[in-house]
Parts: sequence; structure tokens; C-alpha cells
Amino acid sequence: MTESIAASGSDADRETRRGAHDGPPSAPTRLIALDVLRGIAILGTLATNVWILTNAEGLVGYLSQVSATGSGWAWVERVLQQLVQGKFLGLLTVMFGIGLAIQQGSATRGGRRWPGKYPVRAGLLLLDGTLNFLFVAEYDVLMGYAVTGLVVAYLLARSERAQRRWLVVTASIHVAILTLIAVALAMQPKTDRPRGGPLRPNPYAEGSFWDLVVFRAQHVAIFRLETVFIFAMSIALFLVGARLYRAGVFRPEGALLRRRLMMIGFGIAAPIDLIAGIAGGGDMILFTRYGTAPFVSLGILALGASWYLRRPHPGFVGRRLTEVGRTALSCYILQNLVASTLCYGWGFGLASRVSPDTPDTYVAFTVGVFLTTSALIMLAAHLWLRRFARGPVEWLWHTSYRAVTRER
Repeated sequence: MTESIAASGSDADRETRRGAHDGPPSAPTRLIALDVLRGIAILGTLATNVWILTNAEGLVGYLSQVSATGSGWAWVERVLQQLVQGKFLGLLTVMFGIGLAIQQGSATRGGRRWPGKYPVRAGLLLLDGTLNFLFVAEYDVLMGYAVTGLVVAYLLARSERAQRRWLVVTASIHVAILTLIAVALAMQPKTDRPRGGPLRPNPYAEGSFWDLVVFRAQHVAIFRLETVFIFAMSIALFLVGARLYRAGVFRPEGALLRRRLMMIGFGIAAPIDLIAGIAGGGDMILFTRYGTAPFVSLGILALGASWYLRRPHPGFVGRRLTEVGRTALSCYILQNLVASTLCYGWGFGLASRVSPDTPDTYVAFTVGVFLTTSALIMLAAHLWLRRFARGPVEWLWHTSYRAVTRER
């Protein structure tokens, strides 16, 4: 299926199964690591976004309360959020770059031009993302990935030197943007920072399903702001993923590379990220989510690759994560639908009954929604793959791609 989320495409899976790089012995291990990491990234995005879903005012309420302070359970909430904030967005983005590298390698070995028909894939992904944004989640990542993937697909056709330059330039632009924001915030007194009032009317708690669709369409500029803001970072992380894959991060000879990534991710970035995020709270969210968290995600990538190089059999948990990874796009959409049904007014409306002003209840409720949704997603992926080779959305995407390109 589509490479829309972390190379979950059938092309990528076939290439890995065939041992497209460095022989049969490592091929099964790489396949397990790729699928498991995709599954981790998908459930990790849920762990991040579930705090938005359980807020009675959705993303609007979450952003207005992100700098709130408190004690006791409020600190538990802050720690739990910081543990996942930005890490799995970064992992998902890097994995997408890996998917592009796999596709390019497949095209090269098959004697096909690159990027070839990739613009069709990107167009279908953009359509997927647009529908997901309007009907499911205003924090959709697929639209941004479609545009970024199209740009990077053409960059991968250029020389290694040119790719390295683009990586440095886009990373520098991203750092410059974060620096300018830091300076602006430092010069602005905290008392002058506006705080949003209650959302009236509140389509999340009181509106119908269609009311939320209209609300997203009316506020598309605000809800898509993050996609524009992280565009340079996304290009850089796509290129990092492609370079890491070609450098052998999933192969035995990449042991030194993996150790370095884990040292940077867990030894340096993770402590800074946790301390800054927990102590600084919402004032530091931009710098941890988009600054330190991507480095932590590289450590997660390296740890997953190392784990399954040493343990070629995934075990029960690994098999469940693998199934989520194989149906990544379907699970990404489904998990937001399930959680929305539980939380929003057009469904069971549970979020409006639990106030963030009672942190103990709110934290327990949010963790419960995450665990319930994750269990349902893993069960759905398991049952579906017992009968079908692709997830439902993956099948629809693949069928549409073949129809558009007239491939058999």
C-alpha cells in the first residue's frame, strides 16, 4: 500500500522480503524492524494526540491550556505528555524518508526512472490527507507528508552532495525559525500573552459530526499552520531517513551508526527534552517538540533496529505491532475515529464529562482512552490480516493507484 505512513507500501515490503540489500540473512530482521517501528510510530501518535481528543474543546482547548501550571496529578499529566511529545511525529517522518529510499532502490534495480509515477502516489496521499483532515482529525499529518514527499522524491534523484546540501539548508532554516520564535517570546512579557476564552459554540462537545467538518473547513488556515511551520524540518527528516537507510541502519554492519544514534537520542537529547519540557511546560513545547524530540526519535529508530537484529522473532507484542505497521494508514485513521467516537459530542461525548480542572480524573480518563483505543486498533489489525493481505484503506489506495496509472 501507500508509503503515506512510514513506507507501509507493498513495494517496500516486497523489497525487504526479497532481501534487496545485502543478502537473505538480514532481510527478515529488517522487515520485522520496519513493521514494528511503523506500529510504534502509529500508536505513538495516538499517545500524543489523545490529550487533544480528551479535551472537551479539542485542539483549540488543548492549545489554550498547554501552558497551564498545577501540582500533583497535573505534573503526572505533564510528564506523560512530555514522554511522547514530538518523538513519534519525528519517528513517523524519518520512517517516511526510509520508505522513499526503498522505493527509489526498487525503481533503480527494476530499470525504472525515478521519481517516475511517484507524483501520482503523492497526489493520492494528498487526497487521503485532505479527507482525513476534514472528516477525522484537524491535526492530520498526511497532507504535509504528501507535499514533502513529492519534494524529497525529486531531491533523491540528485547527487549525494546535493542531498547533503539540501539537508543542511532545510535544517538550518528550521533552527533559524525556532531561534526567531525564542527571541520573540523572550522579548514579550508573559502577562501580555493572550489566553483564549471558552469555545462558544463548542462543536467538539455539542456539535454534530458535520458541524465539526464545517468547523475544520472554516479554520483550515489555523489548523494547517503546523504543517507549514515544520515543512523545512520535514524535508530534513525525510532526507535523514533516506540517508540512514542507505547507510545500513537496519543491517548488522550499521552497529556503530546505531550506537551513535542512541547516544545522541537517549544520552543527550532525551534528558534535555524531559528537563526542558517538564520544567518549562507549555512555554517550551515548540523547542522540545520540534527541536530535541526529533533527535530522540532517531534513538528510538536505532534501538528498534538493534533489538530485532538480535531477536529475529518478534514475540507476541512484536507481532501485534507488526500488524499495526502493515496496516499503518488504516490504523492511523481508525484510531482517531475510535477515540473521536468515545470523546466527541457526536459520539459518546465522554470528554465533556471529564474536566481538565480535575487532573486525577482527567489523566486516568485519557490513559483509559489510549489503552482502549490501542487494544481495539491492534485487534482490528490482527483480525483483518488473518483474511486480507492489505488494510482496507491500503487496498483502496492501491486500487486507485493502479487505476490512475493503468498498471496491472
